[in-house]
Amino acid sequence: MINRDELLKQIKNESIGTISELSSPEERFQNQTLRPILKFQNDLLIAVFVKYCTKQKSTFFKLSVIKKLEYIEQNIQRDMKFRDFLKGIIIGLFDSEEFATYSQNESNLNKRLISMLIERLKSQIQIIEVSI
Repeated sequence: MINRDELLKQIKNESIGTISELSSPEERFQNQTLRPILKFQNDLLIAVFVKYCTKQKSTFFKLSVIKKLEYIEQNIQRDMKFRDFLKGIIIGLFDSEEFATYSQNESNLNKRLISMLIERLKSQIQIIEVSI
């Protein structure tokens, strides 16, 4: 039977983005771990965001595109409970080694993770609008 760490490595089989000898450890982690997980969890992240907007009785779906982009960023930055939930969706797919790396530089990696998550949702605003 395959163990959890091996299974997770298979799911994230390749890096996304460029990695060179000059890449910082955070950049390596971002491209080897965060990007593949965000890509893998994309549909779930969109569904969770749509559910959040619906649950908040938000007028999100009536906003202009520019206001929707602002809404995405502001709500993920300000709503700590929601942000932590989204982080959990990503961190839950770390293998043991990745979690150890993450734990060593949690603050910087959280900033990268949240920034990438916000940009991913913003770039898919049309998919979010259709998901209603």
